Amino acid sequence: MAKKECIAGLSTTGATSTLRNRKTFPTSAKVPRTPPRDRSSPPAAHLPEGGLCSSNGAPARPSAGGGVSEGPWRLLVLLVVAVLSFSTRLYKITEPPHVCWDETHFGKMGSYYINRTFFFDVHPPLGKMLIGLAGYMTGYDGTFPFTKPGDKYDHHNYWGMRGFCAVLGSFLPIFAYLIVRELSQSHTAALVTATLLIFDTGCITISQYILLDPILLFFIMAAVLSMVKFNQQRYRPFAWSWWLWLVLTGVSLAGALGVKFVGLFVILLVGLHTVWDMWGLLGDLSLSLVDVTKHFLARVAGLIVLPVFLYVTIFAIHFVVLNKSGPGDGFFSSAFQSRLIGNNLYDASMPEYLAYGSTITVKNLRIAGGYLHSHWHLYPEGVGARQQQVTAYLHKDYNNLWLVHRKDDNESTSGTPDLVRHGDIIRLEHKETTRNLHGHLHEAPLTKKHFQVTGYGVNGTGDTNDLWQVEVCGGRKGDLVKVLRSKVRFLHRATGCVLYSSGKTLPKWGWEQVEVTCSPYLKETPSSQWNIEDHINPKLPNISLSVLKPHFLEILLESHIVMIRGNSGLKPKDNEMNSKPWHWPLNYQGLRFSGVNDTEYRVYLLGNPVVWWMNLAGLGLYPIAAAAASVALRRGFSLGQKRREHAAVLQGGGGLLLLGWLLHYAPFYSMGRVLYYHHYFPAMLFSSMLTGITFDVLLKSTDLLLHPPHSDWLQRLGHVALLLSVLYSFYLFHPLSYGMTGPLAHEPGSAMAGLKWMDSWEF
Repeated sequence: MAKKECIAGLSTTGATSTLRNRKTFPTSAKVPRTPPRDRSSPPAAHLPEGGLCSSNGAPARPSAGGGVSEGPWRLLVLLVVAVLSFSTRLYKITEPPHVCWDETHFGKMGSYYINRTFFFDVHPPLGKMLIGLAGYMTGYDGTFPFTKPGDKYDHHNYWGMRGFCAVLGSFLPIFAYLIVRELSQSHTAALVTATLLIFDTGCITISQYILLDPILLFFIMAAVLSMVKFNQQRYRPFAWSWWLWLVLTGVSLAGALGVKFVGLFVILLVGLHTVWDMWGLLGDLSLSLVDVTKHFLARVAGLIVLPVFLYVTIFAIHFVVLNKSGPGDGFFSSAFQSRLIGNNLYDASMPEYLAYGSTITVKNLRIAGGYLHSHWHLYPEGVGARQQQVTAYLHKDYNNLWLVHRKDDNESTSGTPDLVRHGDIIRLEHKETTRNLHGHLHEAPLTKKHFQVTGYGVNGTGDTNDLWQVEVCGGRKGDLVKVLRSKVRFLHRATGCVLYSSGKTLPKWGWEQVEVTCSPYLKETPSSQWNIEDHINPKLPNISLSVLKPHFLEILLESHIVMIRGNSGLKPKDNEMNSKPWHWPLNYQGLRFSGVNDTEYRVYLLGNPVVWWMNLAGLGLYPIAAAAASVALRRGFSLGQKRREHAAVLQGGGGLLLLGWLLHYAPFYSMGRVLYYHHYFPAMLFSSMLTGITFDVLLKSTDLLLHPPHSDWLQRLGHVALLLSVLYSFYLFHPLSYGMTGPLAHEPGSAMAGLKWMDSWEF
């Protein structure tokens, strides 16, 4: 009787049904905390849809048709899934023996970790750290330059980094199989899901190279699996297995966020699920408020405190390992750079106060604002005055050097030079080109309400538009300008505007450097504030800069601001291939990993068309099936126990997976950054699992059309047809993953002839 009542609760939604279930089991010595059940049929996971039994000991719904049974068969199926998954990912792992696509970035970053060289990337560091560790453990010495795609690896040991990514990618079908088996209690649904992912050419390709994606996908799936397993332990709250899966969920969440900020989406999924779970616990009248508080604090510890601690620890290790100056220095503040060995600010000494006649670099205080920079190139026709470009550059460069002069060029040639003070009017001469920093009323290139800043004059001779007034932020007239420590603004004397780094990236004519303008808006902001970083003047005594090293929390905060701004600044470049979110579920356009013409070894990232279009069909069929089941239950139709179980699977497991797909897909429509096809793969995993559940329930509902045994034959025929279509499509398209040579698909004699089913495919 108890089982039937819990099943009834699963057929409806909302807290009311949950309370109704729990009132059936009042606190009593006669009702055990763990209801009797067959150990060969573990309960399905607690799900966020359809009226759920919570982690407090309320009974689970019984397994749906095709229930999971213990024993050798269960382990054998899992072993077959694992063997097929690992074999398809590790096959031809060393080919092609050259750099493919983004290996040029992430392989290089792995080398930086081995060499302990600081760099900047828009993603958190865990993925690159693991790639570097895998390379180091397998004998890679970190000396390959990873200059560009197509470079031969030669004698360098790259297989360890590729193999590490492939191993993590091999776990994806295994995790998906286990997740669907727990959510649906159906072997066939789990096998359908595993088949879709094992034989998907896109999942294979993205797992075989030195990329962050397989690492990210591993942690996302591990988090979902751990969450589902944790809910399976609801009969044993606070037991060791309950704690184990809770902790593994937290660890996986930290791992996902530590690889890419996309990990926030799975954190949101687990967070919403946990809120629903806690709401159910709060309504369980068999639990005291003390018990509910214990559940709440346990989840706070496992799903908030632990992930935050691990995430911060990842950055602590990152900062300790990367302690040498490198290509990422210029993205960070002067104080940040002072902790990097080999940086000109590390244990450096220089004159403490700015003086006339000094050679300096001027750094904007906006994160990733850059150094004041100029070069010989002119602004193009139609962009303000056709004078020398002045930009902000994010890297150390000789063209960042400027000379400080008095407005009248009357500087001391002997003895101690005069110091620059708050309110002084100066002229800045670019050391390399000898042109002055110049402002006028022409419109700025990108920020149209600002004025253009240029380089003007010859050998330091210009006009009155070259004069700037020094203002120490928070200072008074006569205050000295402290190197590194003073926040300085430069007010243009002729126009009254202030020197400003907009943070906007100039087009190719500006070498994709940062726009510098003169802003008429005089409010103090980091974009209009600068500090003197390098200061060279042999006539002045030097002081040590070691006192400027920042604390850990300061560099942690700064690194996140730089990453976030770097992510938002990833705009499509001219003629660069990028895709739109609506392309992705359609498998509309792939991505070249290697090779272009018929003489090269070509790899093309594209999903197995049958798999992806089956997933698209599943996304369309699921809402219809779930709505039909919900209406039938709401209207009280006599569906029988089996139908009610199917409805519970659709509402519970299917609802969770649909939510996961939406959270990992819909946000991309609001993103302004450049997008690529591979961004869809986290959502694709959820849609594949949803397809497995949806198709399994639909095929098991064939008895609505036919009577047994004909319905059973139709069900088996459907499963066989699905399997054969996926396998045959994999047979046709596997060269996309494992490499193509010879003529292109549209040319005679091509091995891919006739397989270019969409004109947008480029293989």
